[in-house]
Amino acid sequence: MEYDFVPLPKRLPLKWPNDKRVALILTFNLETWDLTKDTDKPYYAGGPSILPDTLPGNVADFPNFTWREYGQRVGIWRMIDLFDKLGVPASCTTNAVTFERRKDMCDAVLERGWELIAHNWEQGELLTGFAHDRAKEREVVLRTLDTFEKYTGRKSKGWLSSSLRGTLQTADILAEYGCLFYCDIMNDDQPYLLRTPNGPIVSTPYSNEINDFTFITRKNYTTDQFRDALIEELEVLYEEGEHSMRTMNVGLHPHVSGRAHRIRALREFLEYAKSLPGVWFPKREEIAEWYLQNHEKHIPGQLGESKQG
Repeated sequence: MEYDFVPLPKRLPLKWPNDKRVALILTFNLETWDLTKDTDKPYYAGGPSILPDTLPGNVADFPNFTWREYGQRVGIWRMIDLFDKLGVPASCTTNAVTFERRKDMCDAVLERGWELIAHNWEQGELLTGFAHDRAKEREVVLRTLDTFEKYTGRKSKGWLSSSLRGTLQTADILAEYGCLFYCDIMNDDQPYLLRTPNGPIVSTPYSNEINDFTFITRKNYTTDQFRDALIEELEVLYEEGEHSMRTMNVGLHPHVSGRAHRIRALREFLEYAKSLPGVWFPKREEIAEWYLQNHEKHIPGQLGESKQG
C-alpha cells in the first residue's frame, strides 16, 4: 500500500452529491472479546481497560470483560432506540465472532438496512501480530471476510482493523478480495485513494480523536463536554465544506456512549446535525463508490504506478 502526500491547499474543490457539505458517519463498533487468552502476558482486549493492573490473558478479568459486555446487553439497544427515533442510520463494524456469540446486534443492523463492515476476527487479536507473516494475516483477513459473507449474504465492501492496528499489507489483501474502502488510515477529513498491487482502494478514515473512547474514557469528558466537542467539530467542517466537501466520522462504543447518563450527548448532537441542510448520512460504501468515479476532479493522478506493483 502507498499513497501520495497531497496537502489540502493543493487539492481541487469537490462537492458531495446534492451539494452536501459534510458526510457524517456514525460508527457503532459491535465488538466481541475472548474472556481469556492462552497467554500469561497482559491481555490487550481491543482497548485500554476500565481498571488498571491488567491481568494475564489466561486469568478471567470480569470487571473489564463485563464492562464491555454491558454494551452488548444494554448499551447498544439504547443507542439503536435513539437512532430509530431520530431516523438516523449508523455505519456499524463487527468482528466475525460477533455473528456467533452476539448475533442479535448484527441482526438488528441488517434488519434496519444499516451498513455493516468487517472488523477483524476477534477484537483482542490484532493484525500487527502478523506484520511479518503475510500468509497468516491473509488467512485471518480472508477467514473474517468469508464469515461475514456467510452470515450477511453479501461481501463486506470495506474493513476496519481491531484497534486500527493494520499492517503494510492489509490494504493490499483487501483490494485483492475486492473491497472498496479501508478505514485505518486516519490522516484526513476527505477520502482519497490508496494504491495497492491489486488496484486502488478508497481511504474512508475512521477517527480515534472524534471518538467516545478518547473523549470519555481517556480524557474524562463530561456528557456536556462530549456533546460540545462533537458539535464544534461539525460546525467547523460544515463551514469548510461549503468550499470543498468534508467527512466526519464519530467512533462510538456501546459500553461507552450507551450508558444512560451519556446518551443525551448523542441525542443533542444528532438533533443539531439534522438541523443543517448540508449534512449527509451516507454509508461508507456510497462514499467509496462515488469517490472512485470522481477522484480525478479532486486529486488528479492518484492512480500513478505503484512502486510495489
